[in-house]
Amino acid sequence: MAGQLPEHFKCPISLEIMSDPVILHSGHTFDRSSIQRWLDAGHRTCPITKLPLPEHASLIPNHALRSLISNFAPISPLLHHPPPPQPETLIYTLTSPSSSSHSKFDSLRQLTQLANTDSLFRRRLTDSAVVPALLSCVDSADDSLREKALSLLLNLSLDDDNKVGLVAEGVVGRVVAVLTASPSDCRAVAATLLTSLAVVEVNKATIGAYPHAIEALVSLVRDGKGREKKEAATALYAICSFPDNRRRAVECGAVPVLLRSADSGLERSVEVLGVLAKCKEGREQMERFRGCVQILARVLINGTSRGVQYALLALNNLCCNSEATVLEAVKAGVLEICLGLLHDDNEKVRRNSSCLIQVLRGNHGRMS
Repeated sequence: MAGQLPEHFKCPISLEIMSDPVILHSGHTFDRSSIQRWLDAGHRTCPITKLPLPEHASLIPNHALRSLISNFAPISPLLHHPPPPQPETLIYTLTSPSSSSHSKFDSLRQLTQLANTDSLFRRRLTDSAVVPALLSCVDSADDSLREKALSLLLNLSLDDDNKVGLVAEGVVGRVVAVLTASPSDCRAVAATLLTSLAVVEVNKATIGAYPHAIEALVSLVRDGKGREKKEAATALYAICSFPDNRRRAVECGAVPVLLRSADSGLERSVEVLGVLAKCKEGREQMERFRGCVQILARVLINGTSRGVQYALLALNNLCCNSEATVLEAVKAGVLEICLGLLHDDNEKVRRNSSCLIQVLRGNHGRMS
């Protein structure tokens, strides 16, 4: 039974089924515990490509793959198992004007089931004109059909070789349309699909430059419900790792939206703020937002290790460029909080805390 599990469900390091898959900067997915041990051991290269990683290598949760793993149900072996239908037949059903919504949905279900269990079948699908057929379903007025087609596109995007091709075939435009005018479940899947596509660097630039793409994600963080807010913030984080997209996000009003959602408990927004604080426009917007430092300080006290790490990153960038922010941070007790974080279990938290302490003491001492 275990032999039927798709190979891409297994961590390349441990060779075990992943429980918490995360995407490394190189675009490859690993189980969080395995890649974290690799990084903690001092390695600064991708275990697969051997290419160097950034100094602060981030791990992006691969929610799409995690969902596929959790929903996977291996098919019981049968003595006389019928051959699977040909993808061309199923694709024809999707595009035929005479096909009912029910038959289209059933074809999508079969395609998804086969794609889940066979990476070769996924490659065959992408060579069989399936993407235009799926996009026609995404354009459908039937919400269940639209969500099923988006989920299959997400499945196909998990193969790195497909990511650029999917963007070239017009997936981004349809996804942006879904983000702006679809039910909540469809919007959540659409945002997750953008995150998956944005693993490839060239796609980050393409998505960011697409009209209303970043604006739609910012609006979803502001107005969406639980899951779609989180997926939209995750997509913004992936897209804004490309420097040009940070300015675009700021121009779309991302900073106040992210700060308010972070203050409401959406920690994924703090990660985006940590990235946006790297650009001048992002810092200026944060400095104008009343209570920004206090919100980040609360994350330092109450957040998870990852949230604390990005709150420290944002505060470091803000305080290095603004004496007024230094005064505000000292007044908010950030210095004392950082002193306590010097004993944190996370090495990045300790290092970033130490850097912020130096900035606060140095600048505050000069101003005194």
